[in-house]
Amino acid sequence: MAMRVAWRRAAWVAGLAGSLIATSVASAQDAIPAPDPNTIRPSQDPGRTANGLAKTPPMGWNSWNKFGCNINEKIVRDVADAMVRSGMRDAGYRYVVIDDCWHGVRDADGFITADPVKFPSGIKALADYVHSRGLKFGIYSDAGRKTCGGRPGSQGHEFQDALTYARWGVDYLKYDWCNTGTRNAEEAYALMSDALRSTGRDIVFSLCEWGNNQPWLWGAKIGNLWRISGDITDKWEGKYGHSWGMLNILDMAEPLWPYAGPGHWNDPDMLEVGNGGMTDAQYRSHFSLWALMAAPLIAGNDIANMDEATRAILLNREVIAINQDLLGIQGRRVWRDGNREVWVKPLSGGGRAVILFNRGDAPETIAVDWDALGYPPGLKARIRDLWQHRDLKPVAGRFSATVPAHGVVMVKVQP
Repeated sequence: MAMRVAWRRAAWVAGLAGSLIATSVASAQDAIPAPDPNTIRPSQDPGRTANGLAKTPPMGWNSWNKFGCNINEKIVRDVADAMVRSGMRDAGYRYVVIDDCWHGVRDADGFITADPVKFPSGIKALADYVHSRGLKFGIYSDAGRKTCGGRPGSQGHEFQDALTYARWGVDYLKYDWCNTGTRNAEEAYALMSDALRSTGRDIVFSLCEWGNNQPWLWGAKIGNLWRISGDITDKWEGKYGHSWGMLNILDMAEPLWPYAGPGHWNDPDMLEVGNGGMTDAQYRSHFSLWALMAAPLIAGNDIANMDEATRAILLNREVIAINQDLLGIQGRRVWRDGNREVWVKPLSGGGRAVILFNRGDAPETIAVDWDALGYPPGLKARIRDLWQHRDLKPVAGRFSATVPAHGVVMVKVQP
């Protein structure tokens, strides 16, 4: 009973991880004026409801990690084709999202247009093509006057842009936080949320606010996912300019587990699997831990040209099933000793997903005791290895394994 209570969302701790995330982003923001005490915060408006979307973490692909601003309609079409051909669509990856630098100018009436060189057919034609492949289409904008790449942002054009996106057939909006000046983040994201809702089209709303203003405290009825940190980079660990290695972001995301749930997810940023900066073992750890944390699984590699090792990671349906479990609880770290860690995620049906994680440079033996899973010590449980794709011998009381350097052993434990 004690373990069950510990897993309940009622265990939220006031101010959880606030000081941790406050220092996670190097981008300085101007001072925000004190709010009017007579004004109701958007997140506390009793009339505001969630949009009902993203009941499981969104899955798909985003252009930024691999292509940055070097994006065009041929690349996007090729990715859509590759998602179908590779089996990614059928494994659950649905959203094809164009990140920054697709924008052209605003027309005489203030409506945004696409870059005519990069997207000569227009965004609607591209969205139609993506939809024809059985996929959903996503796009990018910014709450400031300009995007991070210097293109026109949506500030002052929120309802106009939302209407444009709906007319184009957009299903997902990533909304960034560059060039916002003294804007209040909650107000800015609530305004675009209202604009999207006003179109009548279902559009998943991704709040790319970097965790500066603790969006996990106010985002649940405004968007469907919120970034908790600065950008990820394709490195195992460390700080690189405004970006962070995988381990750093993992540690920022872990304490926020109580704030995630169906329709509103912590977003530790997109996957780097297949981009070449980490080993295959590190990429398996990256993918496994993101899946266990109920993070959005948004691939960021060149899907049209990925190798077999990358394909095997991104298409591991048993790991994907853990991420997409309908209970919607974010997994968390339950034990740590030096480089050895145990992570656990409760699953619908009473099972547990368990990761034995080795941060170190040499193999380690790691074990999980049943009390960490909320099981009685005498229970004999079934064990399924999710990377070896095989059933292991049932055990009682404890499961132990040798874990490779920088690697994981990921199992499903079922009573």
